[in-house]
Amino acid sequence: MDPEHQLLFFFSAIGAFNGLFLSIYFAFFVKHRNRANYFLSALMLVLSIRIIKSVFLFFYPFISELFIHIGLSACALIGPFLYLYVKNTTTRKNYRNRYWLYHIVPTVLVMVIIEYLYPYRQHRGFWNFFGFNFLYTQWIVYVILSGIVIKSAFATLVKKGKKMTDEEIWLISLVAGVAIIWAAYRTTEYTSYIVGALSFSFVFYLILLLWFFKRRKTTPFFFAEQTKYANKKIETGEATEILSRLNILFEQKESYKNPNLKLADVADQLDMPSHHLSQCLNDNLGRGFSAFINEYRVKEAEKMLATDHHLTVEAIGYECGFSSKSTFYSAFKNLKGTTPAKYKKIYT
Repeated sequence: MDPEHQLLFFFSAIGAFNGLFLSIYFAFFVKHRNRANYFLSALMLVLSIRIIKSVFLFFYPFISELFIHIGLSACALIGPFLYLYVKNTTTRKNYRNRYWLYHIVPTVLVMVIIEYLYPYRQHRGFWNFFGFNFLYTQWIVYVILSGIVIKSAFATLVKKGKKMTDEEIWLISLVAGVAIIWAAYRTTEYTSYIVGALSFSFVFYLILLLWFFKRRKTTPFFFAEQTKYANKKIETGEATEILSRLNILFEQKESYKNPNLKLADVADQLDMPSHHLSQCLNDNLGRGFSAFINEYRVKEAEKMLATDHHLTVEAIGYECGFSSKSTFYSAFKNLKGTTPAKYKKIYT
């Protein structure tokens, strides 16, 4: 490969390989993981696989057919994962079922069946027709659906005097970036097949650069534990449902007895973003997650202090989920106005 082609290979592949690393990071190393981040990880993964397939097929036309089919399947999943990420990031609904499977499983099944019946090497004409009339159509339909989900963000973008939130900037950049990559692939018959891969590298680093200059002094919202929604209050009916499910979870499973229980753990069990649950507690109960969970622990400690005369006060605190004696005493006195030891004496 001559120097010119080596340089072209480098610039067309670098974005894809960095996308793979970013996908792994979002899946396994983000501190506050949630379903939306998993979808973002999956989106970066399928985009990167699609681009890598394009790069190697362009420079090495005789690569494994399996590799080509994997790349084509990844292409079919770009749109669904983009939509699922945008939907999960912005939604206020608490989906209890596996609704996302309806977008992923049928797509995978269709691709597996078609790839089995029409191998790429023997049916290139079919794949050229199928690619332009199904894969790219399905891709752009999901991009449009994602745009509809964040239509309020686009309205803010064109409205003078209204400041956009970090989340709105990020989502618009992501949806627009995926649309640009789609357009680059869709127009390869007028340019070159490698333009699609080059566009991914360009969009990938452009978004990172944009975000760096925009948020260089703060942490991007998807790395943070919470995102504040100052003017997006949760509706009363929805808040009531969330609190009801939370109380049922604590009363039936007694999750509060786990001293290492975190907001993210409970949010995952309720199938909702951590910041959404935190906002619900703060807006409707006027307290954070720690205060809320300590109320359950103190309530359980009251029962045990009054009825269990075999355990020490400290042991009861640990049984109820407190991680230390000092935390137990502080929370109990704050809520009951007395220490656990004095409270226990009343019943002994």
